[in-house]
Amino acid sequence: MRGVSPVSVVIIAKNEEANIKDCIASVIDWVDEVIVVDDESSDRTVEIAQEMGARVLKRKMDIEGRHRNWAYSQAKNDWVLSLDADERVSEELREEIMRILNEGTDYVGFSIPLRNYIGDYWIRYGGWYPAGKIRLFKKDKFRYEEVEVHPRAFLEGKCGHLKKDLIHYTYHNWGDFLKKLNNQTTLEAKKWYKLSFENPKKAHYKMNFIHTLWRALDRFIRTFFVKKGYRDGFVGFMVAYLASLY
Repeated sequence: MRGVSPVSVVIIAKNEEANIKDCIASVIDWVDEVIVVDDESSDRTVEIAQEMGARVLKRKMDIEGRHRNWAYSQAKNDWVLSLDADERVSEELREEIMRILNEGTDYVGFSIPLRNYIGDYWIRYGGWYPAGKIRLFKKDKFRYEEVEVHPRAFLEGKCGHLKKDLIHYTYHNWGDFLKKLNNQTTLEAKKWYKLSFENPKKAHYKMNFIHTLWRALDRFIRTFFVKKGYRDGFVGFMVAYLASLY
């Protein structure tokens, strides 16, 4: 199946010169528009994106949900495919998206399975696959909660579920995993610290020592045993262990 689909791809990026070319290459020849929203990169991200034919917009990340909502609003098409720079659209997913959009659909959004990697290892268990997320949607029917970390997604209408994978090179190695984990937990800690002033009762209930220990144990058990992370061997154990540390 060939031709151009009426969809805008929106890519959020910051210092992604190692990833941005392959990300854009996976979509540039079959979509109507590619937008890269750059968060003040200091490397060649912008230059590479422009060479690949993307439209580059510059905006400093403030609050993740707000940043993403702004990015989607810049799209010229009704349909938006949201990507991060370390993601690639598989050929099978491309064909599935093109078919659905060309034929028409009653759905206003679709979740897409993510095939997540650590290095070159595909994590199949522990809740990491298919781990579908809403990534294809009509821009006037979708928005993120405007919070700093892990914003919730809201869709006004019916959600469909695609079957083909979005390839996600989540972490280059364990060092990269720990670095990103530390960044995310710092944002999480700031969120709860702020809540301790706005709603002390809720913050104390959720973030006391005993509750924290229980959540750590519960996260490990669910990831490694209930969701069969043990089937990924040592990698599955490390994923469960680091998830409990979160």
